[in-house]
Amino acid sequence: MPELARKQYYSSYTEYSYPRHEVRELPHRDVQSTAYRPRVRSAESQKKIERNYFIHRIISVAVVSLLGFSILPYGFNKVTKMMFNPTPYKEVQVDFEQLRFPTANYLSNHWFMGQRSLESAEVKKPQMTSLSENARLSNLESQIENLAANYPSIHPSVYVWDYDTGNYADVNADEIFATASIIKLPVLVELFRSIEKNQLTIYDEMPLTEYYRTEGSGSLQFKAANSKYSIDTLARMMITESDNSATNMLIAQLGSMTDINSAIRNWGLKHTYIQTWLPDLGGTNHSTARDMAQILYNIDNPNFLSTSSREKIFDYMGHVHNNRLIAAGLPQGATFLHKTGDIGKMLGDAGIVYAPNDKKYIVVIFANRPHNSPLGKEFIVKASEIIYNNIVY
Repeated sequence: MPELARKQYYSSYTEYSYPRHEVRELPHRDVQSTAYRPRVRSAESQKKIERNYFIHRIISVAVVSLLGFSILPYGFNKVTKMMFNPTPYKEVQVDFEQLRFPTANYLSNHWFMGQRSLESAEVKKPQMTSLSENARLSNLESQIENLAANYPSIHPSVYVWDYDTGNYADVNADEIFATASIIKLPVLVELFRSIEKNQLTIYDEMPLTEYYRTEGSGSLQFKAANSKYSIDTLARMMITESDNSATNMLIAQLGSMTDINSAIRNWGLKHTYIQTWLPDLGGTNHSTARDMAQILYNIDNPNFLSTSSREKIFDYMGHVHNNRLIAAGLPQGATFLHKTGDIGKMLGDAGIVYAPNDKKYIVVIFANRPHNSPLGKEFIVKASEIIYNNIVY
């Protein structure tokens, strides 16, 4: 194409058309003046809205009317028949008092003029016999407190009871402490009470499954899976070795921790509770020194346990391997039937001391301590020496 013709061609193109990369400027619009201007509906739109609202109202009224004239009369007819028509089952009587107070049976067992009284409920008699406390051994308590003052990092709980006189010493004895393995004492007692009820025998066997195998004290954790052990063997290992796996097996055999706790409540103990499988490193199983002393006292109570059960229990408690706590503070010739407990924050021992001169007393010592501190053991040994010298001599 000749140069002149080409220029005329492109000149005419740019005059009447726009290249793609160019943007034509739109007519100016006043955005600021129209951005927030209220919207005005037309008359036709407003009529349409009102018509739809009227239709919805008609539908709602129709639905409510349908319910009112069909379903409600049917229900009313049923209700009035139940309330005013005589029942064909005249032997069935409604206890309106029970409907008004549905929990009364659980809160009270006292009757007055044919009605339950919530104000004077009768308490079920405890199965255990309470310790008969005579004079308080104030001098012994002072010596224990003075000893504790030399161990400021140790917080003790001590209870001592003399069989001959009924005199006792109480240092924080009602304070709740973690029990560690001392909780195995109530498990052992409930085991033999269940045996006496013919719920099981000491010759029954249980297999060691992985469900019960646990770490901590005791040799059972290293035994072969599914090997069988008699109840007698498990009970002996639970006390002498403080075996945790054997304890868990016996708890399961007795029903559950809930069943054991229920039994403990029936005994009359308010502060002893088991809620964790052994080992209870968190210290959630708890009791008091006084509760443990009451358990020890009732092992020898013929109204609570038979002679054969007592002999078995004392046989186990007389062969405890750990003799480094209360037993370490006793002289030669003294016999100690007991159960120890040891976790990081608490160390304890509970049992019955038999002196060579036939003196006999219950002693329970719990000691909260810094984690695994040897000062806990040192305090218990010295406290045991002080207690023995005060009771026996």
